[in-house]
Amino acid sequence: MYATRHYTPSSKQTTFRSDSPLSNDDIARHAPSVLAVEPHESRGVRYAFIPTINVLDGLRAEGFQPYEVRQTRCRDEGKREHTKHLVRLRHPDAGAMTFGGKEVPEIVLLNSHDGSSSYQLMSGLFRMVCSNGLIAGDICDDIRIRHSGNVVQDVIEGSFRVLDNIKRVGERVEGYRAISLSRPEQLLLAEAAAEIRWGSDPETGNSLAPIHSFDQLNRPRRREDTKTDLWTTFNVIQENVIQGGLSGRSTRGRRTRTCEVGGVNENVRLNKALWKLADEFAKLKMAA
Repeated sequence: MYATRHYTPSSKQTTFRSDSPLSNDDIARHAPSVLAVEPHESRGVRYAFIPTINVLDGLRAEGFQPYEVRQTRCRDEGKREHTKHLVRLRHPDAGAMTFGGKEVPEIVLLNSHDGSSSYQLMSGLFRMVCSNGLIAGDICDDIRIRHSGNVVQDVIEGSFRVLDNIKRVGERVEGYRAISLSRPEQLLLAEAAAEIRWGSDPETGNSLAPIHSFDQLNRPRRREDTKTDLWTTFNVIQENVIQGGLSGRSTRGRRTRTCEVGGVNENVRLNKALWKLADEFAKLKMAA
């Protein structure tokens, strides 16, 4: 059986995901900065260069395997081999925690070699029905590791700390599934998500979302997502916000479609913010 592979280029990033662990050749083709052999020339003598591939090899030795890579597209060709990149990894110890066979726990590793990022570790989930890559924004604090000292060991230890929180992620997911939303509540969640994504006019307070209605964010892209629980609603909104393609009009009144979120930074920001939004919504529902 051949593994399913997804390659998604955009103007701001390239993304490659597979149902089987990625090889170094896969990574080199789609996120060459992961395999950088030297830092960007702008880094000073105090910068301790620890190649991401060295960290990745250390994680592999501990059972972690990469399933997705993203790399920011860079207009400056001199930074292409050093720009920000993201790797999503899985560990067999988390396999038994696959929540209902629908979501797979992952660890999200972020880094760059141009000084724009330290090593960062976050809790993640991969939702198989729609290929959504989620980031659990508030399960535990992001782990940040500077480019100094024993970085490989620090990242490995940090990854196991993130892994220890996977059960808490699962508990949160099951809690969201148990919360039913009315149509007005779904619309309210969509409106809040639109504010996170596009913001509003500082003078009028009107939304800058280039869509016809907030309810477009609640429209499922597949039959499995027609449920009205908080978890399904959150995922439908997240997918529509991140993947784009929704019809609307620009500020000049021209027909347009929302853009896919391309940049690594914006993808991480939105994923974390939307997760926190869902969690705040859950707290309000449980307190009612």
